[in-house]
Formats: sequence, C-alpha cells, structure tokens
Amino acid sequence: MTRRLRNTLLVLLILAALLWVLVYNLTWHPEPREQQTQLCNAPAPTLIPGQALKVMTWNVQYLAGKRYVFWYDLADNSGPDERPTPQDLAYNLDEVARVIRAEEPDVVLLQELDEGAKSTDYQDQLALLRERVIDLYPCAAQAFEWKADFIPSRHIFGSVGRKLVTLSRFQIKQAERLQLPQAPGNPLQTPFEPKRALLTSYLPLRDGGQLAVLNTQLDRYHPGRDTQRQQLELIAWQVDTLEGQGTPWIIGGDFNALPLGQYRRLTPADQASFSPDSDLHLLWDRYPMIPSNSEAGGVDREDWFTHYPNDPAVQGPVRTLDYLLYSPRIKRVQAQVRQEDTLEISDHLPLVARFLLPSPPATP
Repeated sequence: MTRRLRNTLLVLLILAALLWVLVYNLTWHPEPREQQTQLCNAPAPTLIPGQALKVMTWNVQYLAGKRYVFWYDLADNSGPDERPTPQDLAYNLDEVARVIRAEEPDVVLLQELDEGAKSTDYQDQLALLRERVIDLYPCAAQAFEWKADFIPSRHIFGSVGRKLVTLSRFQIKQAERLQLPQAPGNPLQTPFEPKRALLTSYLPLRDGGQLAVLNTQLDRYHPGRDTQRQQLELIAWQVDTLEGQGTPWIIGGDFNALPLGQYRRLTPADQASFSPDSDLHLLWDRYPMIPSNSEAGGVDREDWFTHYPNDPAVQGPVRTLDYLLYSPRIKRVQAQVRQEDTLEISDHLPLVARFLLPSPPATP
C-alpha cells in the first residue's frame, strides 16, 4: 500500500467517524424501556371495579387537517404540500378539543401530536390541547416516537418531534414507553426514522388492582419486510403477559393494518401498501377487537372506516386502520366511529367505545 493510499484511507476513515458522530448527536436514542413521569397535575379519582369506562382512540395527524396533499400522501412522494399553515394548526387544535369535549371519554388515546417540530412551528401540541381540556383530564402520559434535531430531507430540513399521548380522567399511577422493533436500514439513515413505541399507562383500581391502557402506532406495511409483524408480536407478548398476570387491559391506536375482507376491495395500487394476510390476526385470533372483523368486513363496513387519506382521488373514508382491543374479562357495551363532524380534522377518524370493567369477585 502506497503512502498516498494510506493517507487517503485515513482521511476517509476520519470523515466517516465525524459523520457518524454528527448523525448520532442530531438524533434520538431511547432506551428499550423507559418510565414516564409527571403524570397528574391535579387530584384525580380512582377507578372502581365494575364501572363503565369510555375510551377514544384518534390519530390527529399533528393537527394538519384535510386541506393539503402532503408530499408523503402520494405513492411517489410527489404531493405538493410541505406543511400546514399556522391558521390551520390553530383551527384543528380547536376542532380536536371540541370533539373530545363533546364525547367526554374517560380515556383518550392520541397519536401524532407534535412537539418541537419545524413543520408545526415548534409547538408543544399536548400543552396547547391540555389548556383546552385540563378540566376534564388531570392526568396524561406521553412518549415520543420520532425525534431529531435535524432531518436532512428536503421535505423536512429541520427538527421533528412526534409523540403518543394518553389523557385520563382517572389517576395514572405509572406509565412506560416500550420500544417496538425498527426496520433495518442504512446506519446513516435509520437514526433519522421514527421509532415506534407502545405507551402503557397503569390506572389503579380501588380494590388494589390496576387497569393497563396501551396506546400505539405501527409502521406501515412494506413488501419484503416483516417489521410490522415483529411489532405486533411484541404487542401480543405484552398483552399476553398482562392477561397472564390477571391485569385487565385495553389497547388502542393506529395499527396501519386491515381487518379481514377489506384487502380484496382495494385498488391494485392501494393493495401494495397492505399485507394480503393482515398480521393483526396475531391479536384478533386471541382477543376481542373493535371493530370486529364481521363489522369491518360486512355490509355496514363503511360505518367503521377510520382512514380518509389526503389524496385528491379519494372522496371519503376508505378503510379501517384504527382499533381497540381488550381483555376478554372486559365487556364491550357500545362502539362507533365518529364520522359525521370529523371528516375535515384529520386523515383518521376517532373510534369511541364504552366498556364495563371486571367486577370484583363475589364474597362467599
């Protein structure tokens, strides 16, 4: 090896090391399991065994609304819009608060609220929302899913911060963020990608037990990858563990997966974004789901559509991607997708359900 070649290789090695350090310092590196703090900022009641509980899950699309076709909304990433206006962010914030106040769920599971993101003016959207509903929800848990000081993409070219949020009328004793599997990729690119998570909040019961409420958003399906399946396997393990411990649980979120019967009704172009055999069966095979497969694939399936893409070719909700699943010891009372006055707020619609928690064992 000549001296010039050795020097060239040394310079390249130093540049690669400096680039790695730069990428590491710009990106976020969470622990596999992290405890969340600052859960309640006011006294909150404790759940009673056997009581009714109303739960809403809603991907609020970082309050962007429906007046845009963002670059990622089209299959070839050619959407013309980069970000919502401050006026639309303010309007959709008020609209989300309006719907929550109208429904008054006991627990609200939200996906895609921003904090510190350039495209949403560095807002803390959870803080802004809590200002409007703090009288209803003294307790909240949160977990980032995407965070970086700078993303070098031409569509972003700045900071990102996106999180899961759980609001509760009842006391949250503890909460934790569990890292879900991430798709493999280029070591210089992967750190900038979202890091999907499972946010678990534990709500104490008066009899000394607790209810686990889980909130998540999964990666989209990509042909040839099994990331979404790995994420569902970890979630199934988590709820199996809770079930084995005798802890009642409810999970909700944007699973980015179809129920039975909807895949074959998609256009060929849309089918490429979903697995023909939904890996969501890892959960529905064992636990009750809202909507059930018979509801989401039946004659009234449109009533259960929760996804309304920001695509000019789509004129209304077209598929179901959002669900609530729960322990068999919890009883479903009523459920619906609130569609009539939410079509222009987000590219997802809120799913709302009422449950009965398990009653205490009878005294002999």
